[in-house]
Amino acid sequence: MKKNLRSLLIEKECDEKMKEYTFERLWKELSEGYQIYYTYMDIRYLLTKVNQNCYLKKMITEQKKGPHPKEQIITLKSVKELFPFMENIEYKI
Repeated sequence: MKKNLRSLLIEKECDEKMKEYTFERLWKELSEGYQIYYTYMDIRYLLTKVNQNCYLKKMITEQKKGPHPKEQIITLKSVKELFPFMENIEYKI
């Protein structure tokens, strides 16, 4: 299936915006109370700040079988290690 020119342009624009998206911005948005949605290994997750250095990673994609936990409390260090592999990052207040 061929992608049309408009889809390619939108995809390129999104890729350029994601290059500008830094870990510091993600951390600031989490600290301000935003909920971050992202894709990691074809699974959609929700990331929220619970407390200082305490974040909740919740699986949004429904899987019947799989080794991934549905909810997990992680530290800022884990978020920082995960950041380069996050795709399709969206956020909500």
